[in-house]
Amino acid sequence: MAESNIVQDLSDLANLMRIDSIQMTEAAGSGHPTTCSSAAELLAVLHFHESGMHYEPKNPQNFASDRFVLSKGHAAPILYSIWAHNGFMEKEKLLTLRRIDSNLEGHPVPVLPFVDIASGSLGQGFSVAAGMAYASKYIDKINNRYYCMMGDGETVEGSVWEAAHFASTYKLDNLTAIIDINALGQSGFTSLKHDIDVYVKRFESFGFDTIVINGHDVADCIKGFEAARKAHGSGKPFAILAKTEKGRNFGAEIEGSPNWHGKALGKLAQGAIDNLKKMIKNPDVKLTPKMPSFQAETPKDATFQLPDELDYDPKTPVAIRTGYGNALKRMADNDPTNAIFALDGDTKVSTYAGVLEKAYPNKFIEAYIAEQNEVGVAQGLVIRKKVPFVSGFGAFLTRAFDQMRMGTISYTKVNYVGSHAGVSLGEDGASQMGLEDFAMFRSLFGTAIFYPSDAVSCERAVCLAANYQGHTYIRTSRPVTEVIYPNNEKFEIGKCKVLNQSDSDKLVVISAGVTLLEARKAIKKIQADGKNVALIDLFSVKPIDKEGIAAVAQKAGGKILVIEEHFPDGGLTDAVATSLGEYGFKIFQVCVDDRPKSGKPHELLDKFNLSAEKIEAKIRSMI
Repeated sequence: MAESNIVQDLSDLANLMRIDSIQMTEAAGSGHPTTCSSAAELLAVLHFHESGMHYEPKNPQNFASDRFVLSKGHAAPILYSIWAHNGFMEKEKLLTLRRIDSNLEGHPVPVLPFVDIASGSLGQGFSVAAGMAYASKYIDKINNRYYCMMGDGETVEGSVWEAAHFASTYKLDNLTAIIDINALGQSGFTSLKHDIDVYVKRFESFGFDTIVINGHDVADCIKGFEAARKAHGSGKPFAILAKTEKGRNFGAEIEGSPNWHGKALGKLAQGAIDNLKKMIKNPDVKLTPKMPSFQAETPKDATFQLPDELDYDPKTPVAIRTGYGNALKRMADNDPTNAIFALDGDTKVSTYAGVLEKAYPNKFIEAYIAEQNEVGVAQGLVIRKKVPFVSGFGAFLTRAFDQMRMGTISYTKVNYVGSHAGVSLGEDGASQMGLEDFAMFRSLFGTAIFYPSDAVSCERAVCLAANYQGHTYIRTSRPVTEVIYPNNEKFEIGKCKVLNQSDSDKLVVISAGVTLLEARKAIKKIQADGKNVALIDLFSVKPIDKEGIAAVAQKAGGKILVIEEHFPDGGLTDAVATSLGEYGFKIFQVCVDDRPKSGKPHELLDKFNLSAEKIEAKIRSMI
């Protein structure tokens, strides 16, 4: 086909996709047709010209295919239109947009096989695309490419520049950012409007090669994508900076107007459709994407194991967090699908993720001090069939809560490990202590949460997390503590450990981590006086062992004391109370009930009534 013909065909296709976007949002009564319109030519060229993506429409999950991330997820209608025009789904289905019985949601989610990640919380897609690009370049070593379209408004988000730094640092020349610079946000003009030179300077300052194009000129779009494809081997990521207009070809009242974000066109819809039809020379245009030039086998899912017998000396105290690094290394020793990876935000010495790096440097990814991007990159690895662990101080993981939240919508399986949690951290002070982490992770749908109390239980928690089909969180602690479990002890998701129980218990104490060890010391002194108190290591915070705890509590008269290094709300006490509400138990709490400060670990534990001595006094007062 002559080049002039393909340009016209792509232009026609772009306008047909605009019509689809109008009709879909009219049927739904809501949506974002104007933001679809600004991206039409860019996406038509990307998906239907050889300069753009090489992919297999009938098999969206082909592991060799180029991949596209629509970070500006509110442009979902035009994405769905693409996959109707390439033959994957029937065009009639487009009119089910946003319906309760449709999987064409208002923002894309990966219930659709051509969608890898949920988008719509702006500024996150580029990190995910960077993680996918990293996996292809350095892990799977295949030559596919990744494209991420962002709106100009979302490039104000700091997470975009965390991702840009990562992409440049790791020379991701298989990654292209497409910036749809239409100068309009939700409520008005963007801060830079159409000042394209600023975008050029910003991306180039982060180590990108760039090209500026007219995003509505098909020939210019082809030029841009050809330049991006030639970037392979340059060692630099690429950015296409496209000047566009929101509501392009919708008519003078709509095009470039700041008043049409998130609105169906209503009474102006038919006029816009009529205007678009006048521009289309071939309404029956059909274009076929270019297929991948090679094949790549999708990695198989793996099951991970630890030795039945670990190797801790019960006489030698060791920090709970050491179990994290040791477990990663042991699982990596037997990892035939090369799935286990660790990412860390410049805290690998503290979290012990460095143990994996020392043994297997290629299985460790330094994410630097950029937790939002760290989580996004991990989600990209999950999409490429890896099992990543993301570690850092529990306090700092809170920065990436929205990325984690979106990850649950995306059905990704990322394992989080927060170390140095609790006041037992000591002298570093309140900013480092992570006293809100359980509240955050408990709120994430489908997340399993583990709270190990020694290195043995920590290793077992890491292995359980690796095999769990969903997000997980493991809280680890800084202090060097005793090893309380045998090296062959088994642990289960949703099961606690009953450390003390008798037929004459007057109280059940529930705890985990450092405070469990303090409670254990306290109860030993109380038992020496002939008084019995049950002690439960909660271990599995979510799902919680409702039946197991209830059985112990019923024998102890229904009185429970929860002891935790967490602020009052959202932690272990809330987990216990929420799960056991139907039983009518009396539940009491000892926690961090004021703002902490620097001090020796034992001083801080004592200040907040979490030391063995204060716990002993509390228990005696209750029995």
